[in-house]
Amino acid sequence: MNDQTNTPDQKLSKKENTVQVIKFALFSVSAGIIQTLSFTLVNEIFKWPYTPCYLIALTLSVLWNFTLNREFTFKSANNVPVAMAKVAAFYCVFTPLSTWWGAALTGAGWNEYIVLFGTMAVNLTSEFLYDRFFVFRGTMNTNKRAQKGRETEGKPESREV
Repeated sequence: MNDQTNTPDQKLSKKENTVQVIKFALFSVSAGIIQTLSFTLVNEIFKWPYTPCYLIALTLSVLWNFTLNREFTFKSANNVPVAMAKVAAFYCVFTPLSTWWGAALTGAGWNEYIVLFGTMAVNLTSEFLYDRFFVFRGTMNTNKRAQKGRETEGKPESREV
């Protein structure tokens, strides 16, 4: 089995797994920036309580993160509505729990940004595992980007001298 030409039924090589984790982390950082900026905007300008600030920011970051990771990290050609429904199911559990502990911790005097960043770290780890082993399981490396990559890997590289 050639590790460079994955089909949905093949395992990823160690290198491919590492690249996948790095891509997910980098895209999650960009989603975290969106979440932090939108949270800060609502929190500082409107002075709303933690919960609505968090929910607005979380929604924006999830949409961003899903879009990028589906296309570039997992390279999945699966049905978008089905994949989004699976991610929505994750957030049906994660959102109430994280909203509850966020409100409880900030209500107990914790700084809202420490709570936000801690929650984002839990989200990064748990969502990667959920996406990797449930949402995109069996459909990784099936989109046009992955197919094009497989086609070009079989061709010799042209090198400039």
